[in-house]
Amino acid sequence: MARTGIDNLEDLKPLKLDAEARARLLATQTECTFIFAAASGWPRGVIMSFMHEKDSFWFTATTDRAHVSSLAGDPRVSLVISSAGTETTGRQMLAIRGVALVYKDRETKDWFFPKFAQRLAPKDPASFIRLLDSEHRVVIEVRQVAVSASHDSRKMPGDGRGLGVKPGAAASGQ
Repeated sequence: MARTGIDNLEDLKPLKLDAEARARLLATQTECTFIFAAASGWPRGVIMSFMHEKDSFWFTATTDRAHVSSLAGDPRVSLVISSAGTETTGRQMLAIRGVALVYKDRETKDWFFPKFAQRLAPKDPASFIRLLDSEHRVVIEVRQVAVSASHDSRKMPGDGRGLGVKPGAAASGQ
């Protein structure tokens, strides 16, 4: 029987992120790929800064962005969050399917901007809020519908790259 990370990389089902690793990834990563359906029907994606709060993913953009205007026609999105660029060991990935809601109201902006600015610009959040708070800016909430995929390379011998693992090694990965 083939062993993932020792003999091959075929069956990755046992390598899903657990709740603790997912929480750590969402707390440390500040960017993800935001995937939406363009008016042409083709999938498109942009890299966006985000925060995870109240069981939702939160973003901001201006109304002239393609991803914002597309949400009026089809609010379904996918998000891909990886550990790339973080201090986390190994490689983690989380792919989310969700439904986006767009907010233009002052109350949502007043709640969102300070939290978002503190997360992304903790040394001077007030300056970042000043830049964000414009007439055409909206706040986007993505409510999770499903986790479509996740991965944690640390659950695999050799971190999924075969590091120090020899074919035919004992099942413990030694």
